Amino acid sequence: MRSKPVLTPGPRHPITIEPAAGRVRVTFADRVIADTDRALVLREAGYPPVHYLPLADVDTAVLEPSTLRTYCPYKGDATYFTLRAGDRIADDAVWRYESPYDAVAAIAGHVAFYPQHVTIEQVDEHEPA
Repeated sequence: MRSKPVLTPGPRHPITIEPAAGRVRVTFADRVIADTDRALVLREAGYPPVHYLPLADVDTAVLEPSTLRTYCPYKGDATYFTLRAGDRIADDAVWRYESPYDAVAAIAGHVAFYPQHVTIEQVDEHEPA
């Protein structure tokens, strides 16, 4: 069995992780499924920024484990969830790295959402949660 390549972010493939500014709210099927002031923003090379939210701040009742698994040589093995709320279903719409590589260890315990399935918004701090 071949081992998976492990790559370290650097000038040719930068990855940065920083706290998101303010609150981040995620909505699916007209329902708030996550709301946090502890989100992280991961920026990787030329990809769009990705919000990673603490799993503790997500309504896990809408998450169903998926069989999909992927691998990123910079972050590690990803597992996926399907979103289900009422009659709305979005297959493989949420992912996480349970044991991310050291360079991105900050995203452990967090999940990310594909934006084509949910609404992800920065919330004004003065707006009620």
